[in-house]
Amino acid sequence: MVWPLRPKFRKQIARIEITGAIASATRKRVLEALKTVEEKKFPALLLRIDSPGGTVGDSQEIYSALKRLRKKTKIVASFGNISASGGVYIGMGAEHIMANPGTITGSIGVILRGNNLERLLEKVGVSFKVIKSGPYKDILSFDRELTEPEENILQELIDVSYQQFVQTVAEGRSLEVEKVKTFADGRIFTGEQAVELGVVDRLGTEEDARRWTAELVGLDPEKTPCYTLEERKPLLSRILPGSRQAKSGIRSGIDWLEFEMSTSGLPLWLYRP
Repeated sequence: MVWPLRPKFRKQIARIEITGAIASATRKRVLEALKTVEEKKFPALLLRIDSPGGTVGDSQEIYSALKRLRKKTKIVASFGNISASGGVYIGMGAEHIMANPGTITGSIGVILRGNNLERLLEKVGVSFKVIKSGPYKDILSFDRELTEPEENILQELIDVSYQQFVQTVAEGRSLEVEKVKTFADGRIFTGEQAVELGVVDRLGTEEDARRWTAELVGLDPEKTPCYTLEERKPLLSRILPGSRQAKSGIRSGIDWLEFEMSTSGLPLWLYRP
């Protein structure tokens, strides 16, 4: 009897990297990569996270996709330099989590910021006439202070989002909700502290996480390679002269500016020092 050959991807570990602020572009790329992992039938996925977090909805969609994939594929998350707020939320989609002892993680909570330029506009003689269908249609408008009822509305929104975050961490790490709330107050902590709190399983490098992932699916940790599903390099990186480090710095600065502009007034799962 001739046994069919196993596809080559069944003997490899998929690897997806999530870096920088999480927004729609990150979500689209990661969801496409997760679909590829499922289609090629990788036995395991190593999810490398190096992110301060980002938008709530995008983080939730990535988490949900990871939860679905877990039915077919073993998932291990490796926290890098920083995996905070939305980065933690996404990590809850993995069955196992490893972090470096000094990884900055935590920052479990929600933040919403708006800009009030009322005094500046008065100085330069600029004012706006607003016609609206209801008293809260221009909530968080940059040309006036928030009213007390508006603050209450936004606080309620933040509280609901916070409860969703806490509940997900509690379920993902098999912890009581009240236990999670003892450290889910926005504080950051190290990977070593995260192990003590139950947020992280083990301490180790990404290489340690790769070996652990291989062992979990019965593959040889010495010989099993990672197949990294990389995003296509942006046009800026392909046409700008200079070193890779310089282009990366420019790209990061542009990405962060775009993120700040596009998320003003949105609730965020983001560590913002």
